[in-house]
Amino acid sequence: MLLSNLLKLLNDYECENYKDVEITGLSYNSLNTKEGDIFICIRGEAQDGHKYAKNAVEKGAKALFCEEKSDVDVPQIIVKDTKRTMANIAAAFYNEPSKELNLIGVTGTNGKTTVTHLIQKILEENNETCALIGTLGYKLSSTDDYKEAKHTTPQPPELQHDLRLMADKGIKNVVMEVSSHSLEQNRVGCCDFDGAVFTNLTQDHLDYHITMGNYFKAKAILFENLKEGAFAVINADDEYAKDFLSIIPKGVRILTYGVKKEADVKAEHINFSVDGAELTANFQNISKKMNLHLNGMFSVYNALAAFTAALLMNIEVQTIIKALENTKSVAGRFEIVNKKPLVIVDYAHTPDGLENVLKAARELTPKTSNLICLFGCGGDRDTTKRPKMGKIADELSDKVVVTSDNPRSEDPQLIISDIMTGIKTVDTQRIFVEPDRREAIKFLKTIAGADDVIVIAGKGHEDYQILKDKTIHFDDREEAKKVFGV
Repeated sequence: MLLSNLLKLLNDYECENYKDVEITGLSYNSLNTKEGDIFICIRGEAQDGHKYAKNAVEKGAKALFCEEKSDVDVPQIIVKDTKRTMANIAAAFYNEPSKELNLIGVTGTNGKTTVTHLIQKILEENNETCALIGTLGYKLSSTDDYKEAKHTTPQPPELQHDLRLMADKGIKNVVMEVSSHSLEQNRVGCCDFDGAVFTNLTQDHLDYHITMGNYFKAKAILFENLKEGAFAVINADDEYAKDFLSIIPKGVRILTYGVKKEADVKAEHINFSVDGAELTANFQNISKKMNLHLNGMFSVYNALAAFTAALLMNIEVQTIIKALENTKSVAGRFEIVNKKPLVIVDYAHTPDGLENVLKAARELTPKTSNLICLFGCGGDRDTTKRPKMGKIADELSDKVVVTSDNPRSEDPQLIISDIMTGIKTVDTQRIFVEPDRREAIKFLKTIAGADDVIVIAGKGHEDYQILKDKTIHFDDREEAKKVFGV
């Protein structure tokens, strides 16, 4: 592609050493730069890409996309913020693939992964192709293997590359998890969304957003930019529902869903068992029963979100229900890895997420048995949620094992100390501390009876643990199966 064509989605820029060179790739890490690339100079938390401009040119970069002039003899496109406008360059290079797709974005603190999987299943049940992009990576169909991703929502060059791949393969629909970071950083800029789904908004990422108001504003970007004719799905029970509804542009089709408040799609007569959730969905003066393999009230909300999105895509109700009823659990989301005792692994790593999972697990705990919670909190992340999660685990569980999650650069003991400040009374018969997560999971066998229910929370599908000096292989599901002899 000629450099002149690459600039078609940019409005405010200057040029140095301009000539219309041929660009054959994009890179923002000089180690990965190839002959013919345009090198994008990004200012990150640890590194400044401008310092590596010469390295990139020596490796074959034909142009720079930058914020300041570098002493290199190649065309330089200078903008105020390369990180925010990288999406424009990436979309132009891949010829705006989202315009060829029915692109659905799912955002919220919890539930994004499950909702995207459910929507994918529904579309495939309707004999449509649907790819998925999210926390677990991307996959071209529900039966495809995941391709690994570094972020819930990829950086623009990878995202636009993946969308182009999907469009060129003839895939018609893509459902994507859209994180607050990606919205605030404009990673999904130039993505043409046909629909957006809001799951919930509770405390998370305040180390980045600082306030819940900023967190809401980031999430709201997805809905503010919907075009006329697109659709929006909003959780009516969430305290931010009215705020989201107020910023959706005119001409966007809107449906709400919920359990407690009035909503366009409402679940009633909800019952839980080890096998899943039973409910009745009421909408448009119609009532339909569903038997889900998914469990917990949060799963009811996730199913309602996908159900409502499918209605707005004009999919037949029986097709929607069949897909939802045939869906098993998503990896690391209330995933049962042992029956006696019942061991559940879940990704819950926020106060709201942990509360939801423990309440769902309590529904499955016999009255004479114990609910046991094992969890930790991530290092280098929002510290204010640590005592809150300690308090929730203490109040909702019969026994608690506090351990490490991904401590990163922090001392695991200090993270645990933060958690312990939320626990009212440290009763040594029910509150236990073991910083080594593997040993903590082994310890569960010494305190759990055959009819007890154990929740191992925080890491879910992750198969690694990030320590101060290294990342090691670690999978809660594998460790639990070793301990309980599966």
